[in-house]
Amino acid sequence: MNSVRIIGGAWRRRVVCFPDAESLRPTPDRVRETLFNWLGQDLSGLHCLDLFAGSGILGFEAASRGAARVVLVERERKAFLALRKQAASFASPRLEPVCGDAVKFVPASGTPRFDLLFLDPPYREGWLERIAPRLPLLARPGARLYVEAEHPVASLGDWRTVREGRAGQVFY
Repeated sequence: MNSVRIIGGAWRRRVVCFPDAESLRPTPDRVRETLFNWLGQDLSGLHCLDLFAGSGILGFEAASRGAARVVLVERERKAFLALRKQAASFASPRLEPVCGDAVKFVPASGTPRFDLLFLDPPYREGWLERIAPRLPLLARPGARLYVEAEHPVASLGDWRTVREGRAGQVFY
């Protein structure tokens, strides 16, 4: 198993383990630090969606910083089982792992849409283009997106890039 540490919030320094898989590439510490400096360290009350969860580190970071609800969607079975086990270790009802396809994911009826969406799909498979038409069904008005890709992303659906960075071959 591979591991990465949560860098901030109540669960700071907790280790998150994930299986060895080619498509799993957790967001590096310095990128997460930048991201949560942009978003703010306190995410209290926000409903977050980690749509291509993988290791789940972005969702766990959000929950560590007080997010009211974090749904972590992962389609790859081995990664999902590790994600579910990791979420259970936090013993927090705010974490909701879901095994499923990001393009087919629909929030449970009666639950609020999301304030913050993390989109870090496998590269070179066209996931961002496929998910863009579904974003209005997932995001509340005024929601923020965080996107990682193998290329710069100027816009996604109705959302426009307001801050961007690059770490190695990753654009965020």
